[in-house]
Amino acid sequence: MRKIPTLFRRDPDDLRHVTREVHPDCQWVMAGEGIPTRKYDGTCVGYFPAVRGEIRVHGGVGSGEVNEPSDLTGVWLARREVKPGRAFPPGYVAEQADPVTGKNVGWEPMAQSSFAKFHAEAADKIMDNGETWGVPVLGATYELVGPKINGNPYGLNEHVLVRHGYQAAVDYNAMQTIALDFDSLREWLLGHPAWEGVVWHHPDGRMAKLKRRDVLAAGAAVAPQS
Repeated sequence: MRKIPTLFRRDPDDLRHVTREVHPDCQWVMAGEGIPTRKYDGTCVGYFPAVRGEIRVHGGVGSGEVNEPSDLTGVWLARREVKPGRAFPPGYVAEQADPVTGKNVGWEPMAQSSFAKFHAEAADKIMDNGETWGVPVLGATYELVGPKINGNPYGLNEHVLVRHGYQAAVDYNAMQTIALDFDSLREWLLGHPAWEGVVWHHPDGRMAKLKRRDVLAAGAAVAPQS
């Protein structure tokens, strides 16, 4: 999946944190056009269509039309960043190059990912809106979370897949209190230490994010606007 822009511009003197300036690509969030969802702290995977063995990632790879249902299958891929100058791993599907770092963002076959074992444990445990355990959706991306992922911040006993944009009722209710200004967002995130952050979804597919760690020292680093 492509890198999601951060709601506020980063502090040029400390890129770990953000300033109060809204990123120009994220103005729609401040206009109230986005649906806020919880950002989960795991590793990203995706379930993408393969047509006659050709993988299609967000419509950007492959060509031709599917003529028969049997031509279409789904394959699991794991998100992978490749540093500039490094060779792509076998079967890598490049999606986006970061103009700042030079890193390539893309996908590798799940079988060769270091998370393959944990993904296999979670394959039938998919959290999706309106379902206890859902089924994978072609073209959708998921966050793999659980005991062996990023220190297991959620205290889970098993690995599960959370579809990006998933809304638990308790999270939905909590996010109704989010006000769309820097100070309110910072205060809200600092008051929810169990949250990695928030991702806003626009109806046209655009997304924006704000991580809790982005704002930890942001208030002290940048003077308030007059």
